[in-house]
Amino acid sequence: MDELDLRRSLAKKSDSKIVLYVIDGVGGLPGAAGLTELQAAKTPNMDALAVRSACGLHDPVAPGITPGSGPGHLALFGYEPTEHMIGRGALAAAGIGFPMQAGDVAMRINYCSLDDAGNVTDRRAGRIPTEKNEELTPLLRKIKIDGVEIFVETVREYRSAVVFRPDGGPELSGNLTDSDSQQTGVPPLAVEALDDESAHAASVANEFIAKAVAALSGQAPANGILLRGASGYPTLPTFQDLYGLSPAAVASYPMYRGVARFAGMEALGIDEIKTFDDELAVLGKRWSDYDYFFVHYKYTDSRGEDGDFDAKVAEIEKADEGLAAILRLEPDVICVTGDHSTPSVCKAHSWHPVPVMLSGDLVRPDGVTEFTELACAGGALGRCRGKDLMPQMLATAGKLEKFGA
Repeated sequence: MDELDLRRSLAKKSDSKIVLYVIDGVGGLPGAAGLTELQAAKTPNMDALAVRSACGLHDPVAPGITPGSGPGHLALFGYEPTEHMIGRGALAAAGIGFPMQAGDVAMRINYCSLDDAGNVTDRRAGRIPTEKNEELTPLLRKIKIDGVEIFVETVREYRSAVVFRPDGGPELSGNLTDSDSQQTGVPPLAVEALDDESAHAASVANEFIAKAVAALSGQAPANGILLRGASGYPTLPTFQDLYGLSPAAVASYPMYRGVARFAGMEALGIDEIKTFDDELAVLGKRWSDYDYFFVHYKYTDSRGEDGDFDAKVAEIEKADEGLAAILRLEPDVICVTGDHSTPSVCKAHSWHPVPVMLSGDLVRPDGVTEFTELACAGGALGRCRGKDLMPQMLATAGKLEKFGA
Protein backbone atom coordinates (compact mmCIF):
# COMPACT_ATOMS: atom_id res chain seq x y z
CA MET A 1 0.00 0.00 0.00
CA ASP A 2 1.52 3.32 -1.02
CA GLU A 3 1.20 6.50 1.04
CA LEU A 4 -1.76 7.93 -0.88
CA ASP A 5 -3.66 4.63 -0.62
CA LEU A 6 -2.93 4.54 3.12
CA ARG A 7 -4.35 8.05 3.60
CA ARG A 8 -7.36 7.20 1.46
CA SER A 9 -8.08 4.15 3.61
CA LEU A 10 -7.91 6.20 6.83
CA ALA A 11 -9.72 9.37 5.73
CA LYS A 12 -12.81 10.37 7.63
CA LYS A 13 -15.15 13.34 7.71
CA SER A 14 -15.11 15.98 10.41
CA ASP A 15 -16.49 19.49 10.73
CA SER A 16 -13.08 21.08 11.25
CA LYS A 17 -11.62 23.55 8.77
CA ILE A 18 -8.03 23.55 7.52
CA VAL A 19 -6.11 26.48 6.03
CA LEU A 20 -2.83 26.04 4.18
CA TYR A 21 -1.32 29.53 3.91
CA VAL A 22 1.50 29.50 1.36
CA ILE A 23 3.78 32.54 1.45
CA ASP A 24 5.53 31.94 -1.84
CA GLY A 25 9.32 31.80 -1.70
CA VAL A 26 9.32 32.84 1.97
CA GLY A 27 12.65 31.24 2.90
CA GLY A 28 15.77 33.34 2.50
CA LEU A 29 19.46 33.79 3.26
CA PRO A 30 21.29 36.48 5.25
CA GLY A 31 21.67 39.83 3.55
CA ALA A 32 24.16 42.61 4.22
CA ALA A 33 23.09 42.96 7.87
CA GLY A 34 23.48 39.24 8.53
CA LEU A 35 19.73 38.58 8.78
CA THR A 36 17.40 36.71 6.45
CA GLU A 37 14.33 38.53 5.14
CA LEU A 38 12.16 36.71 7.69
CA GLN A 39 14.49 37.69 10.51
CA ALA A 40 14.53 41.33 9.38
CA ALA A 41 10.75 41.58 8.98
CA LYS A 42 8.36 42.62 11.75
CA THR A 43 5.93 39.70 11.94
CA PRO A 44 3.97 39.88 15.19
CA ASN A 45 1.17 37.62 13.96
CA MET A 46 3.46 34.91 12.65
CA ASP A 47 5.53 35.01 15.83
CA ALA A 48 2.44 34.80 18.04
CA LEU A 49 1.20 31.81 16.03
CA ALA A 50 4.62 30.14 16.31
CA VAL A 51 4.29 30.15 20.09
CA ARG A 52 1.26 27.86 19.87
CA SER A 53 2.53 25.77 16.93
CA ALA A 54 4.78 22.88 16.10
CA CYS A 55 7.51 24.25 13.85
CA GLY A 56 10.16 22.88 11.55
CA LEU A 57 11.73 23.00 8.11
CA HIS A 58 10.61 21.08 5.05
CA ASP A 59 12.30 20.05 1.81
CA PRO A 60 9.72 20.46 -0.98
CA VAL A 61 11.32 17.75 -3.14
CA ALA A 62 14.46 16.44 -1.44
CA PRO A 63 17.55 17.90 0.26
CA GLY A 64 19.67 19.86 -2.19
CA ILE A 65 17.01 19.89 -4.92
CA THR A 66 15.75 23.30 -6.04
CA PRO A 67 12.00 23.02 -6.68
CA GLY A 68 9.87 24.77 -9.23
CA SER A 69 6.56 26.22 -8.11
CA GLY A 70 4.58 23.27 -9.45
CA PRO A 71 6.52 20.55 -7.58
CA GLY A 72 6.66 22.74 -4.47
CA HIS A 73 2.89 23.06 -4.34
CA LEU A 74 2.24 19.44 -5.27
CA ALA A 75 4.35 18.43 -2.27
CA LEU A 76 2.38 20.73 0.04
CA PHE A 77 -0.82 19.13 -1.28
CA GLY A 78 0.55 15.75 -0.20
CA TYR A 79 1.75 14.34 -3.53
CA GLU A 80 5.20 12.96 -4.30
CA PRO A 81 6.37 15.62 -6.75
CA THR A 82 8.80 13.32 -8.56
CA GLU A 83 5.93 10.97 -9.43
CA HIS A 84 3.34 13.60 -10.37
CA MET A 85 5.06 15.99 -12.73
CA ILE A 86 2.94 18.81 -14.18
CA GLY A 87 4.50 21.35 -16.49
CA ARG A 88 3.92 25.06 -16.14
CA GLY A 89 2.03 25.06 -19.40
CA ALA A 90 -0.72 22.80 -18.09
CA LEU A 91 -0.79 24.70 -14.80
CA ALA A 92 -1.18 28.01 -16.59
CA ALA A 93 -3.90 26.67 -18.88
CA ALA A 94 -5.84 25.15 -15.98
CA GLY A 95 -5.41 28.30 -13.93
CA ILE A 96 -7.33 30.38 -16.48
CA GLY A 97 -9.94 27.69 -16.96
CA PHE A 98 -8.82 26.47 -20.39
CA PRO A 99 -10.39 23.03 -21.07
CA MET A 100 -7.34 20.91 -21.87
CA GLN A 101 -7.94 17.50 -23.41
CA ALA A 102 -6.01 14.25 -23.59
CA GLY A 103 -3.54 14.62 -26.44
CA ASP A 104 -2.97 18.35 -25.91
CA VAL A 105 0.45 19.81 -25.20
CA ALA A 106 0.47 23.07 -23.25
CA MET A 107 3.41 25.45 -22.77
CA ARG A 108 3.73 28.70 -20.88
CA ILE A 109 4.67 31.76 -22.91
CA ASN A 110 6.88 34.41 -21.40
CA TYR A 111 6.95 37.53 -23.52
CA CYS A 112 10.55 38.73 -23.71
CA SER A 113 12.66 41.51 -25.24
CA LEU A 114 15.11 40.70 -28.05
CA ASP A 115 17.84 42.91 -29.48
CA ASP A 116 18.62 43.24 -33.20
CA ALA A 117 20.90 40.20 -33.02
CA GLY A 118 18.11 38.07 -31.53
CA ASN A 119 19.60 37.95 -28.04
CA VAL A 120 17.36 38.15 -24.97
CA THR A 121 17.74 41.47 -23.16
CA ASP A 122 14.82 41.03 -20.72
CA ARG A 123 13.25 37.65 -20.00
CA ARG A 124 10.02 39.28 -18.82
CA ALA A 125 9.72 42.14 -21.33
CA GLY A 126 9.80 44.72 -18.56
CA ARG A 127 6.97 42.87 -16.77
CA ILE A 128 4.44 44.24 -19.24
CA PRO A 129 0.96 44.74 -17.75
CA THR A 130 -1.86 42.32 -18.45
CA GLU A 131 -3.51 44.92 -20.68
CA LYS A 132 -0.52 44.92 -23.03
CA ASN A 133 -0.48 41.13 -23.02
CA GLU A 134 -4.12 41.14 -24.11
CA GLU A 135 -3.20 43.39 -27.04
CA LEU A 136 -0.54 40.93 -28.18
CA THR A 137 -2.60 37.75 -27.85
CA PRO A 138 -4.57 38.27 -31.11
CA LEU A 139 -1.27 38.50 -33.01
CA LEU A 140 -0.24 35.03 -31.85
CA ARG A 141 -3.70 33.61 -32.45
CA LYS A 142 -3.22 34.25 -36.18
CA ILE A 143 -0.35 31.75 -36.35
CA LYS A 144 -1.15 28.63 -38.37
CA ILE A 145 0.74 25.31 -38.40
CA ASP A 146 -0.35 22.40 -40.57
CA GLY A 147 -1.97 19.54 -38.69
CA VAL A 148 -2.19 21.45 -35.39
CA GLU A 149 -4.91 23.53 -33.76
CA ILE A 150 -3.38 26.34 -31.70
CA PHE A 151 -4.96 28.11 -28.74
CA VAL A 152 -3.30 31.18 -27.19
CA GLU A 153 -4.65 32.71 -23.99
CA THR A 154 -3.51 35.61 -21.83
CA VAL A 155 -2.60 34.55 -18.30
CA ARG A 156 -1.29 37.61 -16.46
CA GLU A 157 1.30 40.34 -16.94
CA TYR A 158 4.02 38.94 -19.25
CA ARG A 159 2.71 35.36 -19.11
CA SER A 160 0.42 33.61 -21.58
CA ALA A 161 -0.33 29.99 -22.42
CA VAL A 162 -0.32 28.14 -25.71
CA VAL A 163 -2.00 24.78 -26.24
CA PHE A 164 -1.18 22.64 -29.28
CA ARG A 165 -3.86 20.10 -30.26
CA PRO A 166 -3.56 17.56 -33.09
CA ASP A 167 -5.84 18.47 -36.00
CA GLY A 168 -5.32 15.90 -38.69
CA GLY A 169 -1.60 15.69 -38.02
CA PRO A 170 0.53 13.32 -35.91
CA GLU A 171 -0.09 12.89 -32.21
CA LEU A 172 1.75 15.20 -29.83
CA SER A 173 3.72 14.40 -26.70
CA GLY A 174 5.02 17.01 -24.29
CA ASN A 175 8.38 15.72 -23.10
CA LEU A 176 10.19 18.85 -24.26
CA THR A 177 12.92 21.21 -23.13
CA ASP A 178 12.34 24.94 -22.59
CA SER A 179 13.45 27.65 -24.98
CA ASP A 180 14.30 29.85 -21.97
CA SER A 181 17.94 29.55 -20.96
CA GLN A 182 17.16 31.86 -17.99
CA GLN A 183 20.01 34.10 -19.15
CA THR A 184 20.23 37.39 -20.97
CA GLY A 185 22.68 38.31 -23.71
CA VAL A 186 22.10 35.03 -25.53
CA PRO A 187 19.45 33.90 -28.02
CA PRO A 188 16.54 31.70 -26.96
CA LEU A 189 17.25 28.00 -27.10
CA ALA A 190 15.66 25.66 -29.59
CA VAL A 191 13.00 23.41 -28.04
CA GLU A 192 14.23 19.82 -28.07
CA ALA A 193 12.41 16.51 -27.70
CA LEU A 194 13.47 14.36 -24.77
CA ASP A 195 12.07 11.21 -26.35
CA ASP A 196 11.13 10.02 -29.82
CA GLU A 197 7.40 10.48 -29.22
CA SER A 198 7.90 14.22 -28.63
CA ALA A 199 9.88 14.99 -31.77
CA HIS A 200 6.86 16.30 -33.68
CA ALA A 201 5.79 18.53 -30.77
CA ALA A 202 9.32 19.99 -30.64
CA SER A 203 9.15 20.95 -34.32
CA VAL A 204 5.70 22.48 -33.78
CA ALA A 205 6.96 24.52 -30.81
CA ASN A 206 9.98 25.82 -32.75
CA GLU A 207 7.82 26.75 -35.74
CA PHE A 208 5.46 28.57 -33.40
CA ILE A 209 8.35 30.52 -31.84
CA ALA A 210 9.67 31.60 -35.23
CA LYS A 211 6.26 32.74 -36.40
CA ALA A 212 5.62 34.50 -33.08
CA VAL A 213 8.82 36.54 -33.41
CA ALA A 214 7.76 37.54 -36.91
CA ALA A 215 4.27 38.46 -35.68
CA LEU A 216 5.71 40.57 -32.84
CA SER A 217 8.22 42.40 -35.03
CA GLY A 218 8.05 46.12 -34.27
CA GLN A 219 6.48 45.60 -30.84
CA ALA A 220 8.23 46.99 -27.79
CA PRO A 221 9.27 45.86 -25.29
CA ALA A 222 7.66 42.46 -26.00
CA ASN A 223 9.06 41.47 -29.37
CA GLY A 224 9.79 37.82 -28.64
CA ILE A 225 8.63 34.82 -26.66
CA LEU A 226 10.13 32.10 -24.49
CA LEU A 227 8.34 28.75 -24.11
CA ARG A 228 8.52 26.88 -20.82
CA GLY A 229 7.04 23.95 -18.96
CA ALA A 230 5.63 21.71 -21.70
CA SER A 231 3.03 19.30 -20.41
CA GLY A 232 0.36 16.97 -21.61
CA TYR A 233 -2.92 16.57 -19.75
CA PRO A 234 -2.06 15.43 -16.19
CA THR A 235 -4.17 13.24 -13.95
CA LEU A 236 -3.97 13.30 -10.15
CA PRO A 237 -6.03 11.53 -7.51
CA THR A 238 -8.16 14.36 -6.13
CA PHE A 239 -8.65 15.60 -2.60
CA GLN A 240 -12.24 14.40 -2.79
CA ASP A 241 -11.13 10.88 -3.70
CA LEU A 242 -8.22 10.73 -1.28
CA TYR A 243 -9.57 12.52 1.77
CA GLY A 244 -13.26 13.22 1.25
CA LEU A 245 -12.51 16.92 1.55
CA SER A 246 -14.41 19.85 0.10
CA PRO A 247 -11.37 21.90 -0.99
CA ALA A 248 -11.01 25.42 -2.38
CA ALA A 249 -8.13 27.52 -3.68
CA VAL A 250 -7.84 31.28 -3.17
CA ALA A 251 -5.04 32.59 -5.38
CA SER A 252 -4.55 35.57 -7.65
CA TYR A 253 -2.02 33.99 -10.02
CA PRO A 254 -3.44 31.48 -12.52
CA MET A 255 -0.62 28.94 -12.26
CA TYR A 256 -1.39 28.28 -8.60
CA ARG A 257 -5.09 27.96 -9.33
CA GLY A 258 -4.04 25.48 -12.01
CA VAL A 259 -2.17 23.07 -9.76
CA ALA A 260 -4.98 23.34 -7.20
CA ARG A 261 -7.58 22.47 -9.84
CA PHE A 262 -5.71 19.34 -10.86
CA ALA A 263 -5.86 18.33 -7.18
CA GLY A 264 -9.64 18.76 -7.26
CA MET A 265 -9.94 22.17 -5.62
CA GLU A 266 -12.46 24.74 -6.74
CA ALA A 267 -10.69 27.97 -7.71
CA LEU A 268 -12.63 30.78 -6.06
CA GLY A 269 -13.08 34.34 -7.23
CA ILE A 270 -11.38 34.05 -10.61
CA ASP A 271 -13.15 37.16 -11.89
CA GLU A 272 -12.93 39.00 -8.56
CA ILE A 273 -9.38 38.50 -7.38
CA LYS A 274 -6.72 40.96 -8.51
CA THR A 275 -4.92 41.62 -5.20
CA PHE A 276 -4.29 39.79 -1.95
CA ASP A 277 -6.96 41.92 -0.27
CA ASP A 278 -9.37 40.49 -2.84
CA GLU A 279 -8.23 37.01 -1.87
CA LEU A 280 -9.02 37.69 1.77
CA ALA A 281 -12.43 39.11 0.88
CA VAL A 282 -13.31 36.02 -1.18
CA LEU A 283 -12.03 33.73 1.59
CA GLY A 284 -14.33 35.43 4.09
CA LYS A 285 -17.36 35.26 1.78
CA ARG A 286 -16.91 31.54 1.04
CA TRP A 287 -15.72 30.43 4.48
CA SER A 288 -18.80 28.35 5.26
CA ASP A 289 -18.75 26.47 1.94
CA TYR A 290 -15.58 24.36 2.25
CA ASP A 291 -13.50 22.50 4.83
CA TYR A 292 -10.04 23.00 3.26
CA PHE A 293 -8.62 26.26 1.92
CA PHE A 294 -5.35 26.82 0.09
CA VAL A 295 -4.50 30.54 0.34
CA HIS A 296 -1.60 31.85 -1.72
CA TYR A 297 0.55 34.98 -1.25
CA LYS A 298 2.72 35.56 -4.32
CA TYR A 299 4.67 38.77 -3.91
CA THR A 300 7.38 37.54 -1.51
CA ASP A 301 8.63 35.29 -4.31
CA SER A 302 8.52 38.06 -6.92
CA ARG A 303 10.61 40.43 -4.83
CA GLY A 304 13.07 37.66 -4.03
CA GLU A 305 13.50 36.95 -7.73
CA ASP A 306 14.06 40.68 -8.27
CA GLY A 307 16.94 40.51 -5.78
CA ASP A 308 15.28 43.24 -3.71
CA PHE A 309 15.89 42.34 -0.05
CA ASP A 310 14.03 45.30 1.45
CA ALA A 311 11.03 44.83 -0.85
CA LYS A 312 10.80 41.17 0.12
CA VAL A 313 10.91 42.15 3.81
CA ALA A 314 8.02 44.54 3.17
CA GLU A 315 6.02 41.80 1.42
CA ILE A 316 6.60 39.41 4.32
CA GLU A 317 5.19 42.07 6.63
CA LYS A 318 2.11 42.39 4.38
CA ALA A 319 1.72 38.62 4.43
CA ASP A 320 1.84 38.81 8.21
CA GLU A 321 -1.06 41.28 8.17
CA GLY A 322 -2.93 38.84 5.94
CA LEU A 323 -2.37 36.08 8.48
CA ALA A 324 -4.19 38.16 11.09
CA ALA A 325 -7.22 38.36 8.78
CA ILE A 326 -7.16 34.60 8.21
CA LEU A 327 -6.92 33.87 11.94
CA ARG A 328 -10.00 36.03 12.59
CA LEU A 329 -11.98 33.37 10.70
CA GLU A 330 -10.89 30.90 13.41
CA PRO A 331 -9.67 27.93 11.37
CA ASP A 332 -9.37 24.75 13.40
CA VAL A 333 -5.99 23.96 11.83
CA ILE A 334 -3.61 26.30 10.02
CA CYS A 335 -0.30 25.52 8.38
CA VAL A 336 1.91 28.45 7.34
CA THR A 337 4.87 27.85 5.06
CA GLY A 338 6.26 28.41 1.57
CA ASP A 339 6.51 26.25 -1.53
CA HIS A 340 10.27 26.90 -1.74
CA SER A 341 12.89 29.42 -0.67
CA THR A 342 13.66 32.45 -2.86
CA PRO A 343 16.59 34.26 -1.24
CA SER A 344 17.08 37.79 -2.53
CA VAL A 345 20.81 37.16 -2.75
CA CYS A 346 20.12 34.35 -5.23
CA LYS A 347 17.47 36.18 -7.28
CA ALA A 348 15.94 32.73 -7.86
CA HIS A 349 14.43 29.70 -6.19
CA SER A 350 16.90 27.79 -4.06
CA TRP A 351 17.31 24.38 -2.43
CA HIS A 352 17.26 25.69 1.14
CA PRO A 353 14.63 24.08 3.39
CA VAL A 354 11.51 26.12 4.06
CA PRO A 355 10.22 27.17 7.50
CA VAL A 356 6.82 25.77 8.48
CA MET A 357 4.48 25.99 11.45
CA LEU A 358 1.36 23.94 12.17
CA SER A 359 -1.21 25.09 14.70
CA GLY A 360 -4.41 23.57 16.08
CA ASP A 361 -5.96 22.36 19.31
CA LEU A 362 -4.25 18.96 19.00
CA VAL A 363 -0.79 20.33 18.22
CA ARG A 364 2.00 19.98 20.79
CA PRO A 365 3.71 23.43 20.95
CA ASP A 366 7.47 23.15 20.95
CA GLY A 367 8.73 26.38 22.52
CA VAL A 368 9.58 28.16 19.25
CA THR A 369 8.74 31.84 19.67
CA GLU A 370 9.31 33.31 16.21
CA PHE A 371 8.73 32.28 12.63
CA THR A 372 12.20 32.35 11.13
CA GLU A 373 14.43 29.82 9.43
CA LEU A 374 16.75 29.54 12.45
CA ALA A 375 14.01 29.30 15.06
CA CYS A 376 12.00 26.74 13.08
CA ALA A 377 15.11 24.57 12.72
CA GLY A 378 14.77 23.79 16.43
CA GLY A 379 11.05 22.92 16.29
CA ALA A 380 9.25 19.64 16.89
CA LEU A 381 8.52 18.96 13.22
CA GLY A 382 12.25 18.75 12.58
CA ARG A 383 13.32 18.65 8.96
CA CYS A 384 10.65 16.79 7.05
CA ARG A 385 9.46 16.19 3.50
CA GLY A 386 7.00 18.68 2.13
CA LYS A 387 4.56 15.92 1.24
CA ASP A 388 4.41 14.84 4.91
CA LEU A 389 2.72 18.07 5.99
CA MET A 390 -0.65 17.17 4.46
CA PRO A 391 -1.29 14.06 6.64
CA GLN A 392 -0.24 16.05 9.71
CA MET A 393 -2.81 18.73 8.85
CA LEU A 394 -5.46 16.03 8.39
CA ALA A 395 -4.60 14.26 11.62
CA THR A 396 -4.62 17.52 13.58
CA ALA A 397 -8.05 18.26 12.12
CA GLY A 398 -9.41 14.87 13.18
CA LYS A 399 -9.71 13.65 9.59
CA LEU A 400 -7.66 10.44 9.78
CA GLU A 401 -8.65 7.19 11.50
CA LYS A 402 -6.26 4.96 13.47
CA PHE A 403 -4.19 2.55 11.40
CA GLY A 404 -4.42 -1.07 12.44
CA ALA A 405 -5.97 -2.81 15.44
